[in-house]
Amino acid sequence: MLTAFYQAFRTPDLRKKLLFTLFIIVIFRLGASLPTPGVSETAVHTCVANVTKTGILGLVNLLSGGALLHLTVFALGIMPYITASIILQLLAVVIPRLETLRKEGASGTAKITQYTRYLTIGLAILQSTAIIALAQSGNLFPTCRATLIPNTSVFTIGTMVICMTAGTAVIMWLGELITDRGVGNGMSLMIFTQVVAVIPGQLYQIFATEGTFIFLLVLAVGVLIVAAVAFMEQAQRRIPVQYAKRMVGRKMYGGTSTYIPLKVNQAGVIPVIFASSLLYIPALAANLFGNRTATSGWANWVQSHLVRGDDAYYMIGFFVLIILFTYFYVSITFNPDEVAENMRKAGGFIPGIRPGGPTAGYLRFVLNRLTAPGSLYLGIVALIPMLAIALVHAGNQFPLGGTSIMIAVGVGLDTVKQIESQLQQRNYEGFLR
Repeated sequence: MLTAFYQAFRTPDLRKKLLFTLFIIVIFRLGASLPTPGVSETAVHTCVANVTKTGILGLVNLLSGGALLHLTVFALGIMPYITASIILQLLAVVIPRLETLRKEGASGTAKITQYTRYLTIGLAILQSTAIIALAQSGNLFPTCRATLIPNTSVFTIGTMVICMTAGTAVIMWLGELITDRGVGNGMSLMIFTQVVAVIPGQLYQIFATEGTFIFLLVLAVGVLIVAAVAFMEQAQRRIPVQYAKRMVGRKMYGGTSTYIPLKVNQAGVIPVIFASSLLYIPALAANLFGNRTATSGWANWVQSHLVRGDDAYYMIGFFVLIILFTYFYVSITFNPDEVAENMRKAGGFIPGIRPGGPTAGYLRFVLNRLTAPGSLYLGIVALIPMLAIALVHAGNQFPLGGTSIMIAVGVGLDTVKQIESQLQQRNYEGFLR
C-alpha cells in the first residue's frame, strides 16, 4: 500500500488531485473550528465538556465533526444537504415531475442538484435559527448555566444565522470542488472528514483518563468493528443477467453476460438518521407541551425513557425503527418492476427466470431476503455506543461508534477504489491486491 501511495504521488495529475483534495479538507476543518460571531467561546467550551451526545442532536454533532455544539461557522456541517437530498429522493416517488427529471440523464440530474441546493439553503436557515434559539434559551446544554450568547439583539442573532447559513453554502461549494477537481465524492469526503476528526482527541482522552489497558482494549474492539463493517459493506448478491444476441443493421449486439449487484446493506446509513429523527420527536414534544414540574404523566415517561441512550425502551425503539426504515427506504430506492422492464427492453434475462413480471418477482424476493440481515446489521452496529453506555458507562468516551464507523469505512472504501481505478489506468499495481 505504501508503494501504491508513492506511485500515486509520482503521477503528476493524480498528485495534483490528491493535494487539491487535502487543501480543501484543511480549509474545511479551519472553518469547523472558527467560532460564529456573537458566541462566548469560553462558555461553549465549559458546557461542551459536560454534555452527553445522544439522540438526533448527537448524530448531527457527529456529522459536523463536533462543530455543532461548539457553534462554529460550519456548525451545521453537511447535514442540511443530506436532509435535502433525502427529501427530494422521497418526493421523486410521489411527484411525477421529479421522477421524469431523474430519468432524463445529465440534464435532469443537474436540475435536481439545483433544487437540492435551494432546499439546502432553506433548511440551513431553519436549522441555524433553531440551534441559536436553543443556545439562547439554555436548552442546547440543559445542565449548563453559562451564557452562550451574551448579546441577544436582533442584529447579533441575524448575523449568526447568516454566518451559519453561509457556512453551509461554502461546504456545498467545497464538496463540489473536490468532486470536479479532486479525488472521490466531495460530499462523502466532507462527511468522512467530520466523522474521523473527533476520533484522535477521544482516543487521547481515553488514554489519559482510563490508562493503557483500556486504551488498547478500545483499539482492539475498534479494529474488530471496522473489519466487520468492511465485510458487511462489501457483501453483495450478484444476480446473473444474460443478454440475447440481436442484429441491428449489419452489426451483431448482445450475447454478453453480466450481473446485478445487490448489496446486503442497500440502504446505507439513512435508516439510522431516520430512526434518530423520529425518536427525537417525543422528546421535543415533551419539552414544548409537557409539564416539567409533574412527577408523572406522558412527558415524564418520555423524559425518563426516550431521551437517554442507555435506556432499554430507547434502544428497543431505536432498533425496531431502524429495521422498519431499512425496508421502507430500500423499497422506494430500488424498483424491481423498473429494473425488470429495462432488462426486457435491452434483451436481457436472468437464466431460468422469464422476463417481465416473473423477473420483477424474483428480484423482489431476493431483495427482501437480503434486507433482513442488512437491517439487523444496521441495528446492531448503531446500538454499539448505547450498549457501551449501558454496560460499562463508557459511551461518551467510546469514539468508534457504529454510525461513525459505517460512514468512515464506506467512504474510505469508495475513495480507495477510485484511486485504484486511476492507478490501474496507468498500469500501476494500486492499493488492492
